[in-house]
Amino acid sequence: MNPAVHIGALVPLSRPGWIEAGRHVLAGLELAVHEVNAAGGIGGRPLELLVRDTAADPQRAAAAVDELAGLGVDALAGEYHSVAARAAAARADALGLPFVCSSAVLDALTDQATEWVARLAPPQSRGWQVYADFLLAAGHRRIAVAAEPSVYWAAGTCILRDHLAPHGATVIDLDARTLAPAAVADAVVEQRATAVLLLTGIPEPAVSIVRAVRGDPRLAGVMLGAPAGQPEFSRWAQWLGDEGSAIPFLRYLPERLGPLGARVGRLLRERLGETPSFVAFEGYDTIVVLAAVLDVRGAGKRRIVESWPRVVVEGTRGQIRFSRTPGISIWQWVEAPIQVVERDPSAPDRLRVLHAGMSGP
Repeated sequence: MNPAVHIGALVPLSRPGWIEAGRHVLAGLELAVHEVNAAGGIGGRPLELLVRDTAADPQRAAAAVDELAGLGVDALAGEYHSVAARAAAARADALGLPFVCSSAVLDALTDQATEWVARLAPPQSRGWQVYADFLLAAGHRRIAVAAEPSVYWAAGTCILRDHLAPHGATVIDLDARTLAPAAVADAVVEQRATAVLLLTGIPEPAVSIVRAVRGDPRLAGVMLGAPAGQPEFSRWAQWLGDEGSAIPFLRYLPERLGPLGARVGRLLRERLGETPSFVAFEGYDTIVVLAAVLDVRGAGKRRIVESWPRVVVEGTRGQIRFSRTPGISIWQWVEAPIQVVERDPSAPDRLRVLHAGMSGP
């Protein structure tokens, strides 16, 4: 039997990582690997995933990259959390190991330009600017952000502030680490904010903040928002029920899936036992990209990265190609779709589109 082509898969499968996000990324990766192998593999060689749990921990992610490199993987795939992906990207760059990042959006995924990392998710600056445009179109000019300490949340707050300020909108910082949920609600009232954004982990403190705001009659007209996508996953509806609806968040899917996306969506639903999130599609597309470059160029780390600028492959959410983007240090898919969606109050299991944009300029 021909030796396998090994791909190291980085996914959060334990707390404090968003376990459901990790499960969806992995489902997409595994489905695509299954289909590649059913079609004959990579030049007759089977594709095999070596899965490592990052738990959203940067040190654990970096250690996983070192371990996988020692095992001789041909490339890395996956990761959802930006802080873990950033650590993984730094090690991949240092070791000369190709890494297709599935879902992490932090603009500064590496401190300096690298040829070793390519990304499918839109950069945070673009996605959160689309979200800021949605806030402006909805008439919000005083926006509170209930945030925990994190490079990711801090970057998101700066993007919102920089994009909203020229339009006369104000971003108000609330420390979700030190303020109890009821105190967050009080601060929203005192600051006369018309929207409060959840820049926090799940389930806590996000769930308790939602309940505090939704349960305060003084805040009946205040919009709750979650640009990082916490309500995307089904457990959000399980935790909050009807209270978890009408909380707009970012999702990276087109308004309508093409034939490939629709077929993959059906298979992912069977595999997951629930509606697949955009994260599952990102996982699938990651393997589509790697299979294409491995099949055309042959397994070889240098050959893979030399192929980034020539990649043209049909993914579940559109045609994928990478380019260099100003201000982004890695290879980037610039045409990734961006939506602002919410759970429909009349049917919380259904998502409805409120606003649409695109990753590219």
